[in-house]
Amino acid sequence: MNVAYNIVTVAAALWVAFSAFSMYKKAPWVVEPLADYGVPASWWPWLATAKAAGTLGLIAGLFFWPLGLAAAIGLVLYFLGAIVTIVRAKAYGHIAYPMLYLVPVIVAVGLGLGAGAIG
Repeated sequence: MNVAYNIVTVAAALWVAFSAFSMYKKAPWVVEPLADYGVPASWWPWLATAKAAGTLGLIAGLFFWPLGLAAAIGLVLYFLGAIVTIVRAKAYGHIAYPMLYLVPVIVAVGLGLGAGAIG
């Protein structure tokens, strides 16, 4: 296994876990923009759970790559959906925030594919 793949995957998982935790705790810097984008508060726990599941899947993927790849695909779709939500809300200045989570997940998958850890 590639050391860079392991490090980036763990870092990406911890970063997404922080995001999930922040949403569970209803941190103002997370939930206030969600409210501004029109995301119903009843969705927030489900969205946080999706991120938490993605985190666990990324870590599990270090041992069983199909699960990690599925988690990464789910997280990529999640954060692309976040970007679409931001664009629909015309909050273009906020597009960078989901990209902060999206890019490490994509890099982890790329490193996994390159190292032969995935596939």
